[in-house]
Amino acid sequence: MSHVPHELPEEFPDKIQAMHDLKMSDAHFQRLAEEYHELNRQIHRVETGVEPTSEQFETELRKKRLHLKDEIASILAAA
Repeated sequence: MSHVPHELPEEFPDKIQAMHDLKMSDAHFQRLAEEYHELNRQIHRVETGVEPTSEQFETELRKKRLHLKDEIASILAAA
């Protein structure tokens, strides 16, 4: 499998342990992380042409990923 940019450990390299701990103890954080992961994979498939779509839809996917990343960052900052 090719490298997929924007994985959470790459986005927050100093928060890897905190992310692991939150995934184990916080169902909301776990759901956000899973949703981010799935969305990130979908964006990668679109970017590589495996899952063709419109530019508008791709932009919407990226906006959703950014929103999730912001929410995750907020939780990590408070942890």
